[in-house]
Amino acid sequence: MAAESKATTVWQGSLTEGRGTTSFASGAFGDTEVTWARRTERAQGATSPEELLAAAHASCYCMALSHGLAEAGNPPERLEATATVGFVPGEGVTGSHIEVRGRVPGIDQQAFEQAAQDAGKNCPISQALAIEITVDATLEG
Repeated sequence: MAAESKATTVWQGSLTEGRGTTSFASGAFGDTEVTWARRTERAQGATSPEELLAAAHASCYCMALSHGLAEAGNPPERLEATATVGFVPGEGVTGSHIEVRGRVPGIDQQAFEQAAQDAGKNCPISQALAIEITVDATLEG
C-alpha cells in the first residue's frame, strides 16, 4: 500500500488581502499561516507554498543522497541540504537550487558531487517537479 500524506488549507478573502491556515494531518506541525505577502514579499510569521516545497525537497533530497551513498558503500556521517525554491508572480515556481554539505568517509569531492547530482535528479520530489533543479555539493573534512 502506498503511503499518503495529507495537509489542508482554509483560505479566507482575496488573493492579495486574504490569508489562509494550513494544517498537517500528521500533527507534526502546528497550524501554519499562509499569505500572498509571505509568498511575494517574505513577510515574517507566515509561510508560503514555496517554503513548504523547499522543506519537502531538502528532506527528500537528503534521504535520496544518503541512500545512494550507502548503496555505493559509503554511508554518510552527516548531510545538510538547503533547498531554495524560486517563485515569480505570473510565472510560477521557477526552480529549486540545493546546496549540500556532507561528511562522508571514504570518498573524494568528485564522487560526492556525482552522488549529489544523481540524488538531485532521482529523489521522488525532484521527479515530481517540472522545474529546473540545480545542486552545489561540498564534501567536508
